[in-house]
Amino acid sequence: MALVLGLGGAGVAAAAWIYGQGAARQAYDTLLIGTAQQIAQAIRVVDGAVSVDIPVSAFQLLALAPDDRVFYAVTGPDGRLITGDDLPPAPDGAGRFWSVAAGAERARFVREARPLAEPGLHGEVTVIVGQTTRARDLLAARITRNALIVTGLAGAAVAGLAIMAARAALRPLSRIEEALAARRAHDQSPLAVAVPTELSGLVATLNDQRARVDRILSSQRKMIADASHQLRTPIAGLRAQAELARQETDPARLAGIVTRIHGAAVDLSRLADQLLSRSLIIHRADAVSLVPLDLRAVALDAAEQLCRDLPQAAGDLVLDLAEGPVSVRGDALSLIEAAKNLIQNALTYGRPAVTIRVRDAAPDGTAALAVVGRGTGPDPGRPVRGTGLGLGIADAVARPHDGRLTGAATAEGWQAALLLPGAGP
Repeated sequence: MALVLGLGGAGVAAAAWIYGQGAARQAYDTLLIGTAQQIAQAIRVVDGAVSVDIPVSAFQLLALAPDDRVFYAVTGPDGRLITGDDLPPAPDGAGRFWSVAAGAERARFVREARPLAEPGLHGEVTVIVGQTTRARDLLAARITRNALIVTGLAGAAVAGLAIMAARAALRPLSRIEEALAARRAHDQSPLAVAVPTELSGLVATLNDQRARVDRILSSQRKMIADASHQLRTPIAGLRAQAELARQETDPARLAGIVTRIHGAAVDLSRLADQLLSRSLIIHRADAVSLVPLDLRAVALDAAEQLCRDLPQAAGDLVLDLAEGPVSVRGDALSLIEAAKNLIQNALTYGRPAVTIRVRDAAPDGTAALAVVGRGTGPDPGRPVRGTGLGLGIADAVARPHDGRLTGAATAEGWQAALLLPGAGP
């Protein structure tokens, strides 16, 4: 603001100086013209010679500047001086007015011509009148000073109003700052601060950001609670089996305990993978941009990774993919994790074979990645072996993709489907 006002003040000062110079020049040039015209009107031809009887009133106008010297000269058609002063020559290309040095000062001159058409005397008589510029310089300075005083007062008033306006405009930001500073760390509720319309968009953006943070924190809290609940039981069982193994002396029973410990460790490893997968999904939900991809490639990658992790499941998977691309917008890594969890769920709660199906967009524009297991699907009343997070992970992936997770019994068995908006061709 100071820079703008400073540049504006400099511009006004320059304009005032230019205006003062122009006004003073116009005023005193008018006096010079009046004097020159009066002298030209006094030119007479007497006995074939030019005579000039300069009226006293001609110089009364210029006497309004008593501190300035006046110069004049009248030259005949042949260029000889008839009366007046020996003036310094005019600059080359000078027009009606010009300025040159006259001693230690500068002087302003005007030229006025009087044509003659007398017997034996033809041509123009030239009248030149000049005056030093002391008075006009003083007038220009006075005009400039007065203009600067007025504009300076107006500029000070504008600056004061601008400061008041800036403070008033920034005061709502202080209220927002105070409201944020007064919040506790866990309080992510929307800000309710009275602000002008111009700042309502900022408050709305802040509230949206706080809502996203709240969703992430809520998901993290839920994940921690799930991890605490899911890990406690298998770890306790694994510890109990290990205690039994320490006390068992019968080789056959010890072998059975070791088998159960191995199964519990496998389940615990799968559970840890799912918890880490869910943590990754929560992080990527708001951090990764969705890009166009082919849902068939997601199904292929999920099946390939699952077969690599569980080689024994390779013969239990059947791919049923659309002939052409099935385009959606999404995060490939998150969708692959969701598909892997749906496949693991089908393997856990059903029996082979498990079909992974990708179909073109339905009439409503929805594309589907479905996993069909031969069985009745998960039983909410039956205890699970550490694999209860699979559907939750798939649902957590569907929501940021503007999709949904569905589950239903079909003629083939239990089907869990990830429905996503199609991205067109």
